[in-house]
Amino acid sequence: MSRIFITGDTHCPYDMKKLNSKNFPVGKTLTKDDYVIICGDAGLVFFGHKDQWWIKWINEKPWTTLYIDGNHENFDLLNQYPIENWHGGKVHKITDSLFHLMRGEIFQLQGMSFFCFGGAFSTDIQYRTEHINWWQDELPTQSEIDNAYRNLKEHGYKVDYMITHDISKRAQQAIERYRGDMSYYDDHYVDIVAFFEELEDRVTYKKWFNGHYHIDRELMKRRFLYNDIIEIKESK
Repeated sequence: MSRIFITGDTHCPYDMKKLNSKNFPVGKTLTKDDYVIICGDAGLVFFGHKDQWWIKWINEKPWTTLYIDGNHENFDLLNQYPIENWHGGKVHKITDSLFHLMRGEIFQLQGMSFFCFGGAFSTDIQYRTEHINWWQDELPTQSEIDNAYRNLKEHGYKVDYMITHDISKRAQQAIERYRGDMSYYDDHYVDIVAFFEELEDRVTYKKWFNGHYHIDRELMKRRFLYNDIIEIKESK
């Protein structure tokens, strides 16, 4: 039976050390049938040819790596990878054991359902240059929102786990964090925090995992992840 682990941002190469054998020793016991999920800002597709060393490094790990996008991703490069159907949802296939889980898709792993929706507000836009180290695509379009609702409706608005990078308005208020400024984005982008606020009231789930805020914290049915790597197990 495969195992599933989940962690926060890796900001390749800066926080990749959490997945080395010293900090994640159980990784040595895993196989390609096991999964490690990164909650956004993986950074594995960012610099083009310079990414290849780290893509090879993660690809050679014993497990299969899955990630949603965060705000610090190169969406121009990421969208060039082929789209495939994988475990019930659509992915960008980076390698045979590295997959980007696309927005609004629901995946079936070990008899559990995972709703995935990447993207987030950047707080440092004023220091970044569009299409160099910042992309408006960090926020979703209406078509991605519609895709999410369509898939959730097919599942009766019920999944086992929510996996996102950013969080809802009420969750931001609980940790007293920045909400985001839509004035930096074109009209066809959607406020992701407001969208997640809607999902809080419409979706039934067991646990909501997120990254982005660089904290490891339990908050009601939510788990903020950064350095922690935790195993997801189906409750009996």
